[in-house]
Amino acid sequence: MAKESKKHDAKTDGKQPLCTIPGTPVRPLEANINDRRASLIRISEKKWVNGTLLHYCFLDEPSTWRGGDDQKDAVRNAFSEWKQLGIGLVFKEVTNPRDAEIRIGFNQGDGSWSYVGRDNVDYATDPDERTMNFGWDLTTDYGHDTALHEIGHALGFSHEHQNPKSGIQWDEQEVIDYFAGSPNYWSEEQTRHNILRKLSENETGGSNWDKDSIMHYQFPSGLIIKPEKYQHQPLIPEAGLSPTDIVEALRFFPALETNLPELRPWESHRIRIGVGEQIDFVIKPKYSREYTMQTFGKMDTVMVLFEEIRGENVYYDGDDDSGTSFNAKITARLVRERSYVLRIRLYYSEQKGEGALMMW
Repeated sequence: MAKESKKHDAKTDGKQPLCTIPGTPVRPLEANINDRRASLIRISEKKWVNGTLLHYCFLDEPSTWRGGDDQKDAVRNAFSEWKQLGIGLVFKEVTNPRDAEIRIGFNQGDGSWSYVGRDNVDYATDPDERTMNFGWDLTTDYGHDTALHEIGHALGFSHEHQNPKSGIQWDEQEVIDYFAGSPNYWSEEQTRHNILRKLSENETGGSNWDKDSIMHYQFPSGLIIKPEKYQHQPLIPEAGLSPTDIVEALRFFPALETNLPELRPWESHRIRIGVGEQIDFVIKPKYSREYTMQTFGKMDTVMVLFEEIRGENVYYDGDDDSGTSFNAKITARLVRERSYVLRIRLYYSEQKGEGALMMW
């Protein structure tokens, strides 16, 4: 996808309303795990297993959450733009909120925000509540980038301006005072959470700073001490998805393989993948009964089982053993002549190729 060369709306100098991220608990890890293992878990823990079918729904009730057709089309176009990169995730619009992992409102008084990745199902469990909101017009250039940005959060990507490698040194009091006023009206706690707080390299993967990332805020001049040029000019990312955004999206969610190996009962499969990579299997049971699928070895993995229903792989069950001394394990009743897909993403392994998978 070609990168747009234009800036955001020319009438602005970085003084725009910005998105917020709902606070969620930090996932506990066992106390005795080493720093590298913890780091690799944090990089991927909120990312979906590649190949996941994500349903999104627009909430029309209450009426304050209802968006116009032009606003809904802007969100649909943003989902399409992410998909057109060739990523392996699948997006589908549904009308029933109970069928949706991503539930979208357009409350103009509540700003723009989204849960991050798997937080959409781990913490936002009420089907009548939003997991994403848009608080301003999405038909402008800035609004288009807002839609891309919030969907980026829903995929599992964090704020780029909080990258510890950004080298940004803030004038903290100026930042706090600025965002306390129009158009954001944030508390000091919100400003620290969304801007001043540096993410650890564990959460960013140690990637280099991309000032043009779609996940980067724009800032007016006078808030940044270093890099020095932003003392006197706004920091405004280029519009649209950056080249680095595209590389990162395809790294976590590459195009799916179509010919998958079959997982059969009592056949052991060696897991030889790198950190962050994924291995997939098709399951075609010959008998309707309860089956158990389990990994073996000193690995941190997330394992998800999907059932093919009317040509779509629909979530059936899953297990995430990362940060524990256990192995991922799923026990489920599978039906003869139906088709299932088992996907395993590796967070960490003490030795590459040490793990295995078996079904019985």
